[in-house]
Amino acid sequence: MFAGIDEVDWASMEHAYGPADDVPEMLRGLASDDPAEREAALDGMYGAVHHQGDVYACTLASIPFLFELVVDPGIQDRGSIVELLTSIGGIDLDGDDEDEIDEEEIEGAANYAMAATAVTAGAGVFCELMADEDPGVRLSAPLALATLHNRPARVLALLRERLPVEMDEEVRLALVEAAGRVALRHRGLAGQTAGWLSRLAGEGFPPGLRLAALAQLARCAPDALPGDVVRVVTGLLRQLRSAPARRSGAATTADDRTGAAATQAEAVAALDAHTESAGAGEPPAEERAAPVTLVGQLRALSDEETSGRTAPWTADLLRTLHVGLDDRVAERTALLSDQLRSPDRRQRIDALRMSSGLIRVWRGSYEELVRLVGEQLATPEPWLAGAAAHVLEDLFGLAAPAADALAARVAADPDAWVQDWPSGPAGLGSAVKALARLGDARAVPALAAALERPEVPHDVGFAIGHLGAAAAPLATALRRRLGEVRLDEAAHDLAGPLLAGLTALRAGEATPEVLRVLRGAPEYRGEWLRTAALRALGSFGPAAHSAVPELRTLLRRPGSTSATEAAEALWAVDGDADAVLPVLIEGLQAERVHERRSAVNALGRLGTWAAVTAPRLRALLRHEEPWLRVDAAVALWDVSGRADESVPVLLTAWEQHRHVRVRVAEALARTGVAGAGSDMAHALRAELASVRRHNAMDGGYGSHDTYEDEKLLALCRQALLGDTGKGPTT
Repeated sequence: MFAGIDEVDWASMEHAYGPADDVPEMLRGLASDDPAEREAALDGMYGAVHHQGDVYACTLASIPFLFELVVDPGIQDRGSIVELLTSIGGIDLDGDDEDEIDEEEIEGAANYAMAATAVTAGAGVFCELMADEDPGVRLSAPLALATLHNRPARVLALLRERLPVEMDEEVRLALVEAAGRVALRHRGLAGQTAGWLSRLAGEGFPPGLRLAALAQLARCAPDALPGDVVRVVTGLLRQLRSAPARRSGAATTADDRTGAAATQAEAVAALDAHTESAGAGEPPAEERAAPVTLVGQLRALSDEETSGRTAPWTADLLRTLHVGLDDRVAERTALLSDQLRSPDRRQRIDALRMSSGLIRVWRGSYEELVRLVGEQLATPEPWLAGAAAHVLEDLFGLAAPAADALAARVAADPDAWVQDWPSGPAGLGSAVKALARLGDARAVPALAAALERPEVPHDVGFAIGHLGAAAAPLATALRRRLGEVRLDEAAHDLAGPLLAGLTALRAGEATPEVLRVLRGAPEYRGEWLRTAALRALGSFGPAAHSAVPELRTLLRRPGSTSATEAAEALWAVDGDADAVLPVLIEGLQAERVHERRSAVNALGRLGTWAAVTAPRLRALLRHEEPWLRVDAAVALWDVSGRADESVPVLLTAWEQHRHVRVRVAEALARTGVAGAGSDMAHALRAELASVRRHNAMDGGYGSHDTYEDEKLLALCRQALLGDTGKGPTT
């Protein structure tokens, strides 16, 4: 084995962490009889040689030796090596825009192409591995074939041939998944695959296999799904719940696999029986050494999550089904509602995760689903209740059907009002935050208690902002705590939440305390602290009149962030346009875009008092930064009273940059300018008709995404309701 490995000039190559002269050791480690050594070697391959999916020269040089390992029946854990090869060779460059690849990426792209060619050339090996004695190898081989083999019709035929004789339940599911992958990658085979999957989804097959077939149908041929797919899936889930639970680390024997041919319940029972004998003498889980490699940690997490589950792969199948159902929100909601009613707490946890993903991406009617999420707050399982609170935290107003459940949870668990973290500042607990974001006064006692802690939670001010007048009793505590803050290097972290709360309450009586912070802000993060103090004074309006001399002093430093913020605050407090206009005009020339935006927005708030700045704002309509163009268009509209120049800029930004839509809609909601039949009115109506949230992202999200999208919908409705039927003012 490994003939010629020492003849490769590994030292001349590099991987993610330096010279690749340690790659031979990793490859030999994959062949070790020691499980810990194999795990460390696999961890090194993923962590350095194939770091985050990258392909280096040493990755290419490893491919022949990895193939040598997978065909040797004496090597253990070969399934993991098959997965590694699939990852190395399965990079899809079809979606890349060649125009966007710079010179530094050309070599990487070439490596990906060579890796795909090299692994595809050897993919015939995976056909033989479909019948390997090791179920772990058989589990990995189908997806490798579907991803890498250059004869997809032959692969599909092989998958279909293998299914009747394969006795391992999870391998059978992998065969079905691989068929779905073939259909997705080769649309000419989608019809043939859909027909086969439809038959597998019918009566007479085990429930797990039927669920897998439905999941793949949803991915590759959603129109072929049965009309009553929710009823069918919920029935399959009930059948799966009735089967005995599987233990972590269970393995199948030949006798077990024979039993699996009859029914799934029998197969799982045999699997469990095998586990009881195979696990004899093992130390309890808590006594076993914790894994030190990333691969080991991931395996341990997977084992922990699947331990005790009847069909641990059910969650993966349901996630696949939901991805395939895509924008069929009503069906997905009904399915999740059934999952949340399940007596199986793990299935409810899975449903919470998927509910969060559904609501975050798609608009719909979620009242009953949210109510069921709220019911999980009363469970004695702390992890389940915590997961439910976390889902509700990100829903803001959509969490209203769970308001009473949230209030009960908050009242019953004062210890969870504030969450302390090993590193970083303390924050409000999810249930408290969710209740406050509903504007529910029942959150006030928890916030009052949080304000008495030595370290005030960093997000308490933002929570107060959602409560409005209901939080007014907290002003006294906010003012007192702000007066106690030492103005040293920690001042920003300590005073920031308090200033945010006072700003939200417009608590003008706190002007003396805010002025103390403004005057004594330390050098470290002082600009941020002064900005927060100035915004607080501005929110107080005329009630902060005693701050006028200080604000006028700050105006004498034109061009600075503080001067712009001071000008805006002075306008709110004193209304002296003559004093603030020169400063804001100077701010239009700031080097940093965010400072220009501050000046532009401040001028817009002056309205016609700032009409003299219209030419300068007009010039910014052509700026390269889209946010600045939008702000300038809104401000120009406000200072001139005319929409003819602003609306085309706003419409273009709306169409080209979806994240500016809330800002545009805010302006339209104030004016109701969208005339009947206008392009802008059509854009608003199209937004309201869209099922997908405007800010939904594949593979990422923000905690305020749902809130921002629901705000956009409300603003669109408001703007259209204000439509007078007239065109833009000219």
